[in-house]
Amino acid sequence: MAPTPLSPHRPLDEFYSATQQRQKFIDELFNEAAPDYDWVSFMMSFGTDRKYRRQALHEAGLRPGMRLLDVASGTGLMIRAALQLGLNPADVSGVDPSRGMLAQNPERHRVTLLEGRGEALPFPDASFDFVCMGYALRHVEDLRTLFAEIRRVLRPEGRVLILEITRPASASARRLLRLYMQKVVPWVGWLRRRNQSTLRLMQYYWATIEECVPPPVILAALEASGLQAVVRTTTGPVLSKYSARR
Repeated sequence: MAPTPLSPHRPLDEFYSATQQRQKFIDELFNEAAPDYDWVSFMMSFGTDRKYRRQALHEAGLRPGMRLLDVASGTGLMIRAALQLGLNPADVSGVDPSRGMLAQNPERHRVTLLEGRGEALPFPDASFDFVCMGYALRHVEDLRTLFAEIRRVLRPEGRVLILEITRPASASARRLLRLYMQKVVPWVGWLRRRNQSTLRLMQYYWATIEECVPPPVILAALEASGLQAVVRTTTGPVLSKYSARR
């Protein structure tokens, strides 16, 4: 019997009228926001996002010679960090359901990029030494299926790194983050490009952060998938790093 699906958050019916429409909504949202996505990431991190990704991958054990899969690779921010660490582009693959996001990846002609979802990875068993995912855990349909797929494509002793934004425990920190994401970033985005894509993206982002299952649920799902040495570390009040090995 298949395990019961574990959604990262409740159905957000303020954005889509039925659960079946969720993936269509997300695809359209990210296709539309793709040209601004790297700028949004820069704004949300106060310019530290690229260094943080590179450092997180290095600390998690990514080294040249490893085969890397970036799940929900988007515009390729994790891939660029890996290449800066010395990985051969021939050893790097990315998968994402959004064609618009993949088209924004400047490394798309050097690495392998495929359209697809984390719950159905288009790769054979034991294909990779390292699997990473940057800030996309909240956008999948089923955490259990995702983690089972990640384990499947990892080689023995292969490593996992998942970066995510976690809802702050402090009410005042939550108010500040909500204000910044729903007011400041969209306002600057409007001044920059005169469109509504950043506002729509930030509204959805905040909803998924606020409603996301807590870290203990994510850790338990990682362990239940058969992954070992599951650990969560944090940076500041909102950044979580989940690591594990096969």
